Amino acid sequence: MKPTTTREARPDHRHDTGVRNIVLVGHTGAGKSALAENLLIAANGGGAAAGHATSTRHTDHDDGESRQRTISLTVLSTMHRGLRINLLDTPGLADFIGDLRAGLRGADAALFVVSALDGVDGFTRLLWDECAAAAMPRAIAITRLDRPRADFTSALINCQEMFGAGVLPLYLPVVSRSRPTEPTPDGQRHRLVDLLAQAGIDDTDGGTDTDTDGDGDGDGWPGRAAAARNALIEGIIAESEDESLLDQYLAGTALPTKLLLDDLETAVARGRFHPVVATAGSGPGAPGVTELLDLFTRAFPSPFEHPVPAASRPDGSSCPVPSGGPDGPLAAEVIRTTTDPYVGRVCLVRVFSGTLRPDTPVHVCGHGRAERGHPDHDEDMKIGAISHPMGRSAQQFVEMCQAGDICAVSKLTTAETGDTLSSPDAPILFEAWRMPEPQLPMAIRARTKSSEDKLSTALAQISAEDPSVTVEHNAETGQLVLWCMGEAHGDMIIDRLENRYGVAVDRMPIRVPMRETLRGPARGTGRHVKQSGGHGQYAICHIEVEPLAAGSGREFCDEVVGGAVPRQFVPSVEKGVWRQFDLGVAAGFPLVDLRVRLLDGKAHSVDSSDVAFQAAGALALKDAARAAGILLLEPVLSVCVLTPDEHVGPVTSDLAARRGRVVGIAPASDTAQAGAGGRNRTMIRAEVPETEMLRYAVDIRSLTQGIGTFSRNHLRYEPMPDHLAAEYLAARAAE
Repeated sequence: MKPTTTREARPDHRHDTGVRNIVLVGHTGAGKSALAENLLIAANGGGAAAGHATSTRHTDHDDGESRQRTISLTVLSTMHRGLRINLLDTPGLADFIGDLRAGLRGADAALFVVSALDGVDGFTRLLWDECAAAAMPRAIAITRLDRPRADFTSALINCQEMFGAGVLPLYLPVVSRSRPTEPTPDGQRHRLVDLLAQAGIDDTDGGTDTDTDGDGDGDGWPGRAAAARNALIEGIIAESEDESLLDQYLAGTALPTKLLLDDLETAVARGRFHPVVATAGSGPGAPGVTELLDLFTRAFPSPFEHPVPAASRPDGSSCPVPSGGPDGPLAAEVIRTTTDPYVGRVCLVRVFSGTLRPDTPVHVCGHGRAERGHPDHDEDMKIGAISHPMGRSAQQFVEMCQAGDICAVSKLTTAETGDTLSSPDAPILFEAWRMPEPQLPMAIRARTKSSEDKLSTALAQISAEDPSVTVEHNAETGQLVLWCMGEAHGDMIIDRLENRYGVAVDRMPIRVPMRETLRGPARGTGRHVKQSGGHGQYAICHIEVEPLAAGSGREFCDEVVGGAVPRQFVPSVEKGVWRQFDLGVAAGFPLVDLRVRLLDGKAHSVDSSDVAFQAAGALALKDAARAAGILLLEPVLSVCVLTPDEHVGPVTSDLAARRGRVVGIAPASDTAQAGAGGRNRTMIRAEVPETEMLRYAVDIRSLTQGIGTFSRNHLRYEPMPDHLAAEYLAARAAE
């Protein structure tokens, strides 16, 4: 455990504006939102917490019980020990990863919230690896110790197994039987022992039965506390690399708490040491709440120890890195946008450099999301009022927001999530944060004709607020498709359309754009002869059609001999054939990979016309298709699935059941697509028909306990099996 270097100097704090930005991360049900509100209550001296905006919580009803879950990023701001603490409460479902990534972008450290009942789930572990790749400082709060069956020791071991080295408790929870005058949900009382200060290690609550893990055996727990303290000190020394503190520890010298706290801050800031604090109950006196607030102010890094995101000029040229101080050039980012029915658009802004003031012009720049329906834009705007968000509609208006802080800004009417705010004289653009592609399609249509215009406006607002949703107008199928992160994400969008924008929509079955071709060569005749008085229509043509190799496109050859079809009408036949190619002949999908030869025909000196030969060309193609038979082609996707090693078997079996072909399996660490989640994971490459992948975004989570992800790209078209093609055509005919 011997350090290799002396303790490095801490970063310069002269520009520290006294802010700590902490993002709360954890699975749904871990208690993030309840913990955030308890922290606000405690910081406010027992006063009521501002709470969450009603739009950020959703109520689930399960077996007669209601349970709320957070579905949007919420910022709650408070003060403790002279520092402003911004708590960024994030959703716990992978469906709302857009807001979760926004919280990670706006924060300087992460508090992972783990339930003592449920432990660490796969999605939380994935986010831990992502934070580790970015060297983001992390701590852990183990919640719900006051619930029956809660076990701190088991939860701690689970965190150490899932999160790796450096996970050590700062406090040990002490459990004793409740007195009749102070009942608790589990019939026990909880308090914490400070391992660094050694406060309360010898106190056994007047002889009541006391234990650290709730097993009912109180014998020897001070010894376990001493062992835990030694492990904690050794962990701090190892990660802070303080040789002087190591010498004192090995010599048996009493270590000053102040020196331990200084080294604790160094160890946490480096992102390699992760203190654990247990919490139980609610209210200002709940164990662990004040301890967490103290941890935020004493051990979490200031915003100026967090690197400013990479930036460039809007034209792509390089620019100096913003200083990060309040006196430097303005560099801020919109991490979330919302629409208020009275105020209009409100932007949640993280200021990385400079100072933001009300009623001042800023340059708003957003690039790189055009493929998701977010066009590039560069324009100057004047911002409105600035406030510190306090949760549910409560806000504290301020005269400025300095570097390192988070604020809410009004009047940025066209700003979108992910946009960069900078000085109009020196505009910059931050590199966009990593966002997975939405992979669950959901087709919708307005319930009434009068709602169609309102639907377009509402979807434009939603896509501006949420970069994880993509709106697609599919020209081939004629459907309006929302690409979402999952079912819960899609439900939230539908709910928002109906309740916020007053637009009722219906969900429709997804149509996959197919192609048609012919099974073999064939000849066809198109006869368009009509005489109903006056000028008639007369055109006859004979064609031969033959399939080409996949991807060859389409060809038209004029092989008429002797002028059977006048030269001026050959282009008309070709035009009619191409039009029928686009319309298809069986299910309305375009025909591909065919060569058409015009062999013969007949014309009339008076009744033949351009229109007549166009119709004859289309009829000839239909006749040839009936003779040859139609082959339905379905799109095939190139799919890359990133899954934990232990789920490779179920995933490959599932892909095979979807008519997929696995073409490669490799450790994720060997692939560029793995990103931060390559540890103990495997990349599976496969080719799968698109019709089998419509709900894969939901199914892959079930197969991999919420950890698996995938990407897909169009590869080619292949013939659909005859029995499936027959079922598909029958379903299309019934629509």
